[in-house]
Amino acid sequence: MGSGKTTVGRALAKKLNKRFVDSDHEIEARTGVAISVIFEIEGEASFRQREADVIRDLCQQDGIVLATGGGAILNPQSRALLHTRGTVVYLKAGISSILHRTRHDKKRPLLRTADPRKKLEELEQQRDPLYREVAHMVIETGQPQLQTLVQTIIEKMPSERDAFAVTENLSKQVIKQLNPTAKIKSTMEFESAQAHTLNVDLGERAYPISIGQNLLSNDGLLQARIKGQRVVIVTNTVVAALYLDALQNQLIQLGKQVEAIVLPDGEEHKTWESLMLVFDALLAKKCDRKTTLLALGGGVIGDMTGFAASAYMRGIPFVQIPTTLLAQVDSSVGGKTGINHPLGKNMIGAFYQPQAVIADISSLNTLPDRELSAGLAEVIKHGAIIDLTFFDWIEVNIEKLRAKDPTALAYAVLRSCEIKANVVRQDEREGGLRAILNFGHTFGHAIESGLGYGKWLHGEAVGCGMVMAADLSYRLGYIDYVTKVRISKLVEAAGLPTVAPDLGEQIWLDLMEVDKKNEGGQIKFILLKPLGQSMITQVPKATLLATLNACILPT
Repeated sequence: MGSGKTTVGRALAKKLNKRFVDSDHEIEARTGVAISVIFEIEGEASFRQREADVIRDLCQQDGIVLATGGGAILNPQSRALLHTRGTVVYLKAGISSILHRTRHDKKRPLLRTADPRKKLEELEQQRDPLYREVAHMVIETGQPQLQTLVQTIIEKMPSERDAFAVTENLSKQVIKQLNPTAKIKSTMEFESAQAHTLNVDLGERAYPISIGQNLLSNDGLLQARIKGQRVVIVTNTVVAALYLDALQNQLIQLGKQVEAIVLPDGEEHKTWESLMLVFDALLAKKCDRKTTLLALGGGVIGDMTGFAASAYMRGIPFVQIPTTLLAQVDSSVGGKTGINHPLGKNMIGAFYQPQAVIADISSLNTLPDRELSAGLAEVIKHGAIIDLTFFDWIEVNIEKLRAKDPTALAYAVLRSCEIKANVVRQDEREGGLRAILNFGHTFGHAIESGLGYGKWLHGEAVGCGMVMAADLSYRLGYIDYVTKVRISKLVEAAGLPTVAPDLGEQIWLDLMEVDKKNEGGQIKFILLKPLGQSMITQVPKATLLATLNACILPT
């Protein structure tokens, strides 16, 4: 940092008649926020992953001069790519010189320390060997004129033949390091495991997520995760017929006092009236603060049970036992609870974390195909916004997922929960980063509200909403046409709708204006830039209307 990469890079690009790109500026453009804010919200590790993804994309381009961030070489894949795809110049500056150049710069998070000199010394000791490993030349910046530095670099640049030889020699090594099956391999390793436990790291509110087969008949797990002596199971009429008696008997055998509240099934019942039924039953049963609520069901039951737990006696413990794919990969994790209002979905609720999540993959065997497809929308979402390798895996395995292959489903749940748990850890109350989990939801919530809750499943609306968000991303130049088609084809392959209902232009706009992400009446969208990364932004009205006209079903 502070060695002059941006200044020298711009001058070199002009001299060579190439395009100049600064990787830090590219990250800020894709996310819509400053590097310092990303560090603060996401942490350095997450920023480094974003940085590596940007460098991977930029290294596929020709005719550019790229100025990387000072820590880009910490990633071994980035080092291999940079060394193979281009000529790497290590601009080496003295610590005193760097301190002088950066003394008024408040945008460098690594120098926000009581002793910047000591920090720079530590960074130099760590990074200098890596710079020298990847560099084709080392240029001491010192005090020479800019044009002299640029001319020195040009004179030391290898010929095209030399550069080709370097590429040939390193190609096997780079391909091995960049093998996109790395995460897919972890799927295969997953086959031999019966259960996995993740931890949502929220300090004193931290809790485990257990994922595996036949967990609802696992006495040891139930005893460890459901700690209260008195338990009230909240479920619905459909799930109760399948799992309530067995779970009740299991818990009674563990010595617990167990009662149940059975609510009507469906999104249309995610209302204040249903919530009052829970409160009525808790009060009638004289439940106290030590009572534990169990949410046995899909997203509707989970959201309402969590909201009831947050409000009853100002807060009692609850455990999520999701029985749908959508709930297992998304709604049961993260502590969002609430009910719908006629004017907006999930507009009344609270952030309230469970004590544990028990995701029994076996419960998906009884899930109707339509409900399974609805859950796949949230799985696809996680790959699209954060993990391109996971998105690729979903494309390859979509038929296995729809066929309820237990290994594929278990991996999809595991990876989705890993992604969501990491986001929630960094932004529990959706102050910034967590909003990216709403990719497709601005359009999707409008569909649900406009048609009437329950006509389309939540996942169906989100799936269609992702197609619309991809179209909007394409119109704004954030993704290419091939990416837009990939998303639409995958949503379709998951058994989800890709054409939106015609609600009428003004109704669409009115409904999208009632969204928790919006500020000052301005609609905010989660868009892709590129696939595998996301950003939060406002869009021109004309572009939004073009997407609506292109994606709705003509009457």
